Amino acid sequence: MFVVLALAVLASGCSGGGEGPGRAARPAPGQQPAKAAPPEAPPARALHGYAGRLRAAHRARVAAARRWGLGQVPLTPPAPPAHKPEITTRKGFEVDGHEELGLPPVFTGVPTEDKVVFLTIDDGAEKDPAFLRMMNELKIPYTAFLSDYLVKDDYGYFKKLQDLGVGLNNHTLHHPYLPALSYARQKREICGMQDVIEERYGKRPTLFRPPYGNYDRDTLRAAKTCGVRYAPLWDEEVFVDHWEYREEDRDLHPGDIVLSHFRGRGDWKGTMPDMVRRFMDKVTAKGYAVARLEDYL
Repeated sequence: MFVVLALAVLASGCSGGGEGPGRAARPAPGQQPAKAAPPEAPPARALHGYAGRLRAAHRARVAAARRWGLGQVPLTPPAPPAHKPEITTRKGFEVDGHEELGLPPVFTGVPTEDKVVFLTIDDGAEKDPAFLRMMNELKIPYTAFLSDYLVKDDYGYFKKLQDLGVGLNNHTLHHPYLPALSYARQKREICGMQDVIEERYGKRPTLFRPPYGNYDRDTLRAAKTCGVRYAPLWDEEVFVDHWEYREEDRDLHPGDIVLSHFRGRGDWKGTMPDMVRRFMDKVTAKGYAVARLEDYL
């Protein structure tokens, strides 16, 4: 009988120090009471939320690819490089005193191991709202090089592009053959377009593409004076119905710059969305993503 009473007293002491019958036992220091699993920690919730957003973005891209008639869903480009590659003038594209004068490098591609290409679109003649919707829905980055005489009838169209993250850059005021002009006239063409873009879009460009890809020493001297840092050309050009290539192998390479134009049925056998379909179907089939040129400069 004594043993039974002693055990009862010990059990009572372990149950919470005098708490009455029916009350929950207090946990010992350092222990947690038995209860439901704790709520997710903020990092876990954030990770799940990020994964959910990625899945939603992919579903939207799949739907957009189907809606716009693409053969495959566009590949997602890698994050912009933390360390930008060194951009130098392509061999054979130099002018006299190029390096000594610190003139903007002229290049047709970006040195990178990322399997990406860069889409650039010139001039501004066609202002197709369907193209704007298509590129926004597919989330395809690209860079524009504008000439004022073609964009001035609708500056607002290109403001919409800018609002969607498109870089607006310099392609001169009137798209002349620059080597035929004096230094002073070339400077007016280039600096004048710098002024237009800054006034209309709030930012002075650092990229300049000479019309037709033609330039001389005065072109690059004037461009540098106007605040230009880079003069990208291109390795391939895509049209509605075909591609053209600079390289003999007629193929894509990591870091290639691809040229197209703001054109429509007045100049092509199709529309800008038709051009994008041809571009994306080849790029994706070759295993390339489309990245933003400015992210690598």
